[in-house]
Amino acid sequence: MRIVLVVACALVDVDGRILIAQRPEGKNLAGLWEFPGGKLDPGERPEESLIRELSEELGISVKEACLAPLTFASHAYEDFHLLMPLYVCRRWEGTPQPLEGQALKWVRAGKLRDYPMPPADEPLIPHLIGLVGA
Repeated sequence: MRIVLVVACALVDVDGRILIAQRPEGKNLAGLWEFPGGKLDPGERPEESLIRELSEELGISVKEACLAPLTFASHAYEDFHLLMPLYVCRRWEGTPQPLEGQALKWVRAGKLRDYPMPPADEPLIPHLIGLVGA
C-alpha cells in the first residue's frame, strides 16, 4: 500500500478558535471539514509545503518559525495510507480567504466534533482541545 504524505495546520486565532475548511464539491471527501494543508510536492519539506498550501488555499503568509509541530495522523484508507503531521500556527499575515471554493469556519476546539471530518482528522481533535481548551 502506498503512503501519502500530507501536511495540515491548525490556525488558532486570538480568541482560541481554530480554522477549518469544508472540502468543495468535486473533490474526494467533498463536504467534510478539515484542517488546511495538502500534499507535499517532490523535494519539499513539510514546512515549505504548508507555507505554500496556506498561501494558495487561504491567501495568508506564514513564516516557518511560526509553525509548531503538534501531533500526526496515521490512517489506512482503502487504497493508500495517509501520514499527516499537524502543525499549529498562531501568527500569520493576511486574513484567511476561501481561494479554492471551500467554506471556512472559526470553531472552538470543543466544537470540532460537531463538523463531519475525514477519518484521519478526527483523532487530532483531543490534541487541539488539550492545547487550546474546549
